[in-house]
Amino acid sequence: MNLSRRTSMLVAALSVTGLILTGCSNSDGSTETAAKESDSVVVREQWVKAADSGMTAAFAELQNTGDTDVHVVGASSPASSRMELHEMATGADGAMVMRPKEGGFVIPAGGTHVLAAGGDHLMLMDVTSPLTPGADAEFTLEFEDASTTTFTAQVRDFSGAQENYQPGGMSMDGSATSAPANGG
Repeated sequence: MNLSRRTSMLVAALSVTGLILTGCSNSDGSTETAAKESDSVVVREQWVKAADSGMTAAFAELQNTGDTDVHVVGASSPASSRMELHEMATGADGAMVMRPKEGGFVIPAGGTHVLAAGGDHLMLMDVTSPLTPGADAEFTLEFEDASTTTFTAQVRDFSGAQENYQPGGMSMDGSATSAPANGG
């Protein structure tokens, strides 16, 4: 093969390589993929409270291995037709009440956010079929950047943490309540 033909083939090969790399680059020209919030979250010690129907809660330790805060903004599960992120807070009458967590949960950079009975938790609002002890339930967390992570939690018996809903909240049958619920 003569030198000019080899040079032409080399130029063509480099041009194609450049096009491929350009197609894979970020808007700033770098070729690294942007980190998703879900990439730095490790779910540990996860479990869900047994329930035949109505409402129940799931708990876990959410560890952020990254160097920026991570924001959990939603959750879902095939075990429930509707889920909310909940917290325990002091109500108007001074009693502790369960209510939706405005803005979701923040997992600090390099830290852990604990979802526990009597504290922040994932609330299953309408259990679709009985959650029996020893079974597993699947959950998906949604993050502020729209990334997700899925985990499995074991169903366990638990009789504690019979908190009240904030007045004006919803009961298992959809009516307003501040009575104890089968939740977190």
